[in-house]
Amino acid sequence: MFDTEKKTASVWFRQLRDEIFAAFEALEDSHSSGPFSDTQPGRFEVKETTRQSEDGSDAGGGLMSVMRGGRVFEKVGVNISTVYGTLGVRAQNAMAARKGIPGMKDDPRFWASGISLVAHMQNPHVPAIHMNTRMFWTPHAWWFGGGSDLNPCIEYDEDTLHFHATQKAHLDSHGAGHYPRLKEWADEYFYIPHRKRARGVGGIFMDDYCTGDWLADFALTQDIGRAFLPAFLPLVEKRRVQKFDETDKNTQLIHRGLYAEYNLVYDRGTKFGLETGHDPDAVLMSLPPLAKWI
Repeated sequence: MFDTEKKTASVWFRQLRDEIFAAFEALEDSHSSGPFSDTQPGRFEVKETTRQSEDGSDAGGGLMSVMRGGRVFEKVGVNISTVYGTLGVRAQNAMAARKGIPGMKDDPRFWASGISLVAHMQNPHVPAIHMNTRMFWTPHAWWFGGGSDLNPCIEYDEDTLHFHATQKAHLDSHGAGHYPRLKEWADEYFYIPHRKRARGVGGIFMDDYCTGDWLADFALTQDIGRAFLPAFLPLVEKRRVQKFDETDKNTQLIHRGLYAEYNLVYDRGTKFGLETGHDPDAVLMSLPPLAKWI
């Protein structure tokens, strides 16, 4: 059941990864002036990842693609994975409680596929960014999730406006109510309670999304992914040439600490990946290469 839909989603996540992969390496090649332009252009290093099942059987895996120390990107990861098997008791209980899915203890099989991206930039004027989209299936339910959000350490109102306007343009074809709903969802999800603040300037986000129409829900998920490059690339191209000083870099490192706190304490994807036995290096790819706390 759902074999065709699973394959279709998994293939598309790989295609999106390939488009982003190519665009980011092209940014590295085209950065010929401004800070870091005299260094070697960065390239992705690709590593296969695996999920370790409790009984040692094949449980899927993916590709972890990480670029470090480039002209534009200090560290960026673009990971894809397709994993499956049975959920452990802790994951079963968490999912049943959060999603209200009956029967998880009787049949805890699952399948999940998606793309996950986090970029930490060399220049403090260029915002960090996160994006992911995913499909999840159990014998009892299926749903989509994901979104993207912008995390500048130095905020520019025009950048925030461009980022949100681009996402709205991609979502409006699915109905005028989608963008405001997903924007509000992101504002709630990417909030850091112990700091009493958002981790960035927001974006769009959804989870447990299932209207019962798989094609329509997948189309919405695809447009969340398609919005990413046109929302982000113009900001990189504009800000990567700006000069910065030690104060700017210090501001960036402190903001990265905030980002790390959120991902380690609250992010559902991080918790799920570690709880279900996926490669910890791939799960923790989102963490910045350097960060600072006051």
